Amino acid sequence: MSTPPPVPVVLAEEAEFIRAVERRMEDLLTGYRDRAAAISESAAPLVDAISGLVRGGKRMRAVLAWWGWRGTGAAADDPCILDAAVALELFQAAALIHDDILDRSDTRRGAPSIHRSFETRHRQSGWRQDPAHFGVSAAVLTGDLCLSLSEEVFAAAADASANPAGARAMFNEMRFEVMAGQYLDVLDEVEVPGKDPAAALARARTVLRFKSARYSVVHPLGLGGVLAGADGHVLEHYQRLSAPLGEAFQLQDDLLGVFGDPAVTGKPAGDDLREGKRTALVAHALDLLTGEQVDRLEAALGDPDLDRDAVAQIQRLLESSGARARVEADVAALGDASLAALAQAPMHQDARSGLDHLARRILGQLRRR
Repeated sequence: MSTPPPVPVVLAEEAEFIRAVERRMEDLLTGYRDRAAAISESAAPLVDAISGLVRGGKRMRAVLAWWGWRGTGAAADDPCILDAAVALELFQAAALIHDDILDRSDTRRGAPSIHRSFETRHRQSGWRQDPAHFGVSAAVLTGDLCLSLSEEVFAAAADASANPAGARAMFNEMRFEVMAGQYLDVLDEVEVPGKDPAAALARARTVLRFKSARYSVVHPLGLGGVLAGADGHVLEHYQRLSAPLGEAFQLQDDLLGVFGDPAVTGKPAGDDLREGKRTALVAHALDLLTGEQVDRLEAALGDPDLDRDAVAQIQRLLESSGARARVEADVAALGDASLAALAQAPMHQDARSGLDHLARRILGQLRRR
């Protein structure tokens, strides 16, 4: 057996940073749990739920922030970017908790979602009143607490940064956009669908951009730059490479929501269909399907009782129509645009190399080679 090639230095540094983020997050959450227990031991499960959710994961947002920071030449192990990375991970956790409530999702990363976990706690404890309502109530509060902790940790990072006002402004913009994008996502599930495929695609891309793409990729990279004191020229280049990468990332996630393997996604196959998600994949299908096929798709969207066979039928419809191929072509084009912009970005070479490797992992190109 041949010896595997050595891990590039930049990836070893990235892995060490991830370990540092996890240690810092564990220390902070231990302190927050102590604060909750000092109020009442019964309040500690709020923090325990957050700790369980943030354990594991790819740390994509944290790493993007770090490469944005490193792109300016800032020190790799500065506590400022470490706290900012933890804040982004906590923000992501808060978004996931609330998202699972909105989507009525039973699982997250192969485990019970937070509201289902609290519902089970109620049932097993033999408490009074409605277990499901308690589960949702406790999860809303857990998500709110997680969001508050994210802001608390980020405030410390911003205060220690080269541009406190700019960092706070970008973090605030990120939070506002996510909430607006989440609402538009929920709205799209309940509004009477229009007949114009072009309008449906435009709406889907708006939701994609503001619910996920910008807070998943654009803002983390930008925040790393702002915290390090990057000027407008550098931040503009960061935006050029991160905007298409963020949209490609979410388009791939939309494909996984319909075609993904539950063993990989941690969610049942076709969950986005049951939730009635009006994604770009659906918008392309509306443009390509016949009238009768559109009716079949519309009837399936938002049906929580879709079984495996019904999901498979819709998957075949989306595949044979060419809708999936369109989305995959969009992902490829966006990925090419992002990598081309990265090659022109004014940043330190180690950071460019590390970010290029991360971008290709996000785009799935390394897995295909």
